[in-house]
Amino acid sequence: MAKKRRPVAEMNVVPYIDVMLVLLVIFMVTAPLLKQGVEVDLPQASSEPVPPGQDQAIVVSIDSEGQLYVSVGDEPESPQSAQQIQALVGKVLRAKPQTPVMVAGDHSIGYGRVVELMTLLQNAGAPKVGLLTEPPES
Repeated sequence: MAKKRRPVAEMNVVPYIDVMLVLLVIFMVTAPLLKQGVEVDLPQASSEPVPPGQDQAIVVSIDSEGQLYVSVGDEPESPQSAQQIQALVGKVLRAKPQTPVMVAGDHSIGYGRVVELMTLLQNAGAPKVGLLTEPPES
């Protein structure tokens, strides 16, 4: 008597793991290339990094010509007036009061202009405003 062979009902997942690892490498390489934003030459200073796990920060930038830009979440940055920025930041902070607010000022812009922007953001409802810097070159 010949024994009847039963079909194997196991799924081979090795090819799926290979595809997943290739995709992971592709995304790790391309993610830094997708950075959008305004070219701002930040001042260099030693500072602690922003703690992870916070809400997506609102970043308000001043370029070397004094134009203002705002970045909220994944929205692309475009030049805006002070009133538009105050309205947008106020709207976001009313919806999510714990959203951090950061200022990225070009190193060539005057200190007074940065203080004006920080005052504008505080009038929009930001209890604290942080300053973005770059780590010093070694």
